[in-house]
Amino acid sequence: MALSTPLSQMSVALPIGIDGSSRSMIKVQSVSFTEKSCGPLLRLDTVSRKLSLKKRSKVCMSLQQQASRSKVSVTPLELEEPKETPLNLYRPKEPYTAKIVSVERIVGPQAPGETCHIVIDHDGKVPYWEGQSYGVIPPGENPKKPGAPHNVRLYSIASTRYGDSFDGKTASLCVRRAQYYDPETGKEDPSKAGVCSNFLCNAKPGDKVQITGPSGKVMLLPEEDPKATHIMIATGTGVAPFRGYLRRMFMEDVPTFKFDGLAWLFLGVANSDSLLYDEEFSSYLKDYPENFRYDKALSREEKNKKGGKMYVQDKIEEYSDEIFKLLDNGAHIYFCGLKGMMPGIQDTLKRVAEERGESWEQKLTQLRKNKQWHVEVY
Repeated sequence: MALSTPLSQMSVALPIGIDGSSRSMIKVQSVSFTEKSCGPLLRLDTVSRKLSLKKRSKVCMSLQQQASRSKVSVTPLELEEPKETPLNLYRPKEPYTAKIVSVERIVGPQAPGETCHIVIDHDGKVPYWEGQSYGVIPPGENPKKPGAPHNVRLYSIASTRYGDSFDGKTASLCVRRAQYYDPETGKEDPSKAGVCSNFLCNAKPGDKVQITGPSGKVMLLPEEDPKATHIMIATGTGVAPFRGYLRRMFMEDVPTFKFDGLAWLFLGVANSDSLLYDEEFSSYLKDYPENFRYDKALSREEKNKKGGKMYVQDKIEEYSDEIFKLLDNGAHIYFCGLKGMMPGIQDTLKRVAEERGESWEQKLTQLRKNKQWHVEVY
């Protein structure tokens, strides 16, 4: 999408070189949760791996290029001012019509299934905070309610409030294409494919998309203590909100939030090709070794200590003593992913607690009371 403002009038910092040493400045209008102002849009070009300024000032930055040591200036800083969480600014009966900026497959050829990173232009009209979700209404008619639109599908937002273009105009989603294969024939049955995920993964730049929200307060990132510990446990696309947390902590230069605590990410996926945003996370590990830890559980490539498949709960058990000590000292722990992840994790935590001579039920009650326990599963 072309920018409406000439480059000579622009001024936002984006790193151009791999080391972020060279910067191009681009200026963006201020926005607030109540005013619906318009402004230029920075575009994430998912094909190009280089930052280039083309005719009509098209700015492109790949996910790989964004993972660099130098922090990126963000605008508008007015997004830091509101004290109340933005909630349900747009509802299903009156959704906001946004536009697709880009769709990028972010898994390798050996990954089971397809996962896409989708950037949506909301023009600053649907602001959100890290850890919230957008609702998406796919086009077409609800087959169960003739004449009515499809139901809203919720997706955790995978970017900070400034978006991947750092201007407060976009939001990113991490979406796995839902496909159904007949167990007898092994063939895909398109009639049973996920309506919304396939719509999003098939979308083209410029396509319209109806969104609602933002919604959710359970996964909001507590920022009162910049030295706090945050333990994040995700399976698959459940890593979405944590990508937003980590970009805010380690990628963006936010004057009001200078993180100096510990962020520890556990990510469970099938294999190496299924890892999501691995380059970003690995760059944080290299650049901020004192503030970031990153552990992966690859169920089809690794074995746990009993010789079975390595799941995320096995990684938790591996570091259980350290995790429990961190929780005792006030650490926040977050879980995001499929509902099926929680029973195994809960069983592991309960077993570890009992081995330590503690009651897991009492400990869990205390964690919830202290607002240290955050769960969003689907």
